[in-house]
Amino acid sequence: MLNLKAALISVKRKQSDLARHLKVSGATVNLIINLDRWPKGLGGKELLQERIAKFLRANGADEATVAAAFNEAPDTSRANAMCPMAGCPAHSGPQAHSKTEDENMLLRKHTINRAARAHFKIPRDPFTGEMETEADVFLSDDIRYVRASMRQTAKHGGMLAVIAESGGGKSTLRHDLNEWINTSGEPITVIEPYVLGMASSERKGRPLKAEDITGAVIRAVSPGTSLRAATSQRSGQMHDILKASAQIGRKHVVIIEEAHDLATPTLKHLKRFYELQDGFKKLLAIILIGQTELELKLSERNPEVREVVQRCEMVKLPPLDNHVEAYLRHKFTRVDVDLDAVMAPDAIEEIRNRLQQAVTENTRGSRVVRSQSLCHPLAINNLVSAAMNEAVTIGAAKVTAGLISAVARAE
Repeated sequence: MLNLKAALISVKRKQSDLARHLKVSGATVNLIINLDRWPKGLGGKELLQERIAKFLRANGADEATVAAAFNEAPDTSRANAMCPMAGCPAHSGPQAHSKTEDENMLLRKHTINRAARAHFKIPRDPFTGEMETEADVFLSDDIRYVRASMRQTAKHGGMLAVIAESGGGKSTLRHDLNEWINTSGEPITVIEPYVLGMASSERKGRPLKAEDITGAVIRAVSPGTSLRAATSQRSGQMHDILKASAQIGRKHVVIIEEAHDLATPTLKHLKRFYELQDGFKKLLAIILIGQTELELKLSERNPEVREVVQRCEMVKLPPLDNHVEAYLRHKFTRVDVDLDAVMAPDAIEEIRNRLQQAVTENTRGSRVVRSQSLCHPLAINNLVSAAMNEAVTIGAAKVTAGLISAVARAE
């Protein structure tokens, strides 16, 4: 690590301030400070050092500080212990660094730019617009189970809640389910009710209500049918339409995405939709897809929705912790690229280390800090894309752990 970091601190400036002055990315500044890696172009190392020195002087640094800024920091062992780079003690175990002003959870969208695609000889971005067929879906054992649960619910009935963090792959599995229905020949009608600006209350937006679901069912199962005006009549109309459709062999599944934004009254009404029958035959399957807040709403401790919870199976999409390499290898294989030609082996472990978050919980009056994984597909995609773009800037042949770390800290 260079003394430049301490020099910036001494003049009360951030690395992001220096990046803006140099007109480079924050990751480039991190690579300079932490690894003494200088980008190709931009006039070369000497010119960049002159510009950095000018920046330090303009912000009040004395000549001694400027002169020492590009030397190796004297206490490297201590600096490395505090620095989230590959192999550092802070990343030798499962506990990750807490978030600082130079770090976040990499949810900002990144795409692989044209220069990076040419540099790594990638014909197209493996993370953007890549889902074209069922074969494009990465399947771990956990994902395969959730996928099977969704298909079985659509085919045989029931109520299912699919829960994952933002970017965890929920929408991918919803598209996969629709693709499977369209290509398998299963006689299943998909109903996807939604309202613009859906929220859990009128104060926050527009709640999805039971009458919205009723209308969506009628329009999907019997297109062109005029909705009856009275709510009670419309419910009967929906029931009759579903029975007629079921009698000719059709099945029906209601899929509600962003279900964590469902209002409690609507959740309670789902019991009524679930119990619609023709004899012993259930007429509507229900799949709720939402973020982790949905799990809280469907808690058995919530008496308002207890009857729904008792009928609803819950499945979760966990992080890809132990499948990061397999996931990335699958993604790059789908665009005919060998992952080993793009990423160094140490980069995979650093991705896992970087996508961790310290979470503080209050348990029986005591505070407990635990590590929470954020190794979800979207976060991995964004981190790897940003690192590949930065590799071009510094002329790196592959994405390394150091590059992953520098990009993460610059976000």
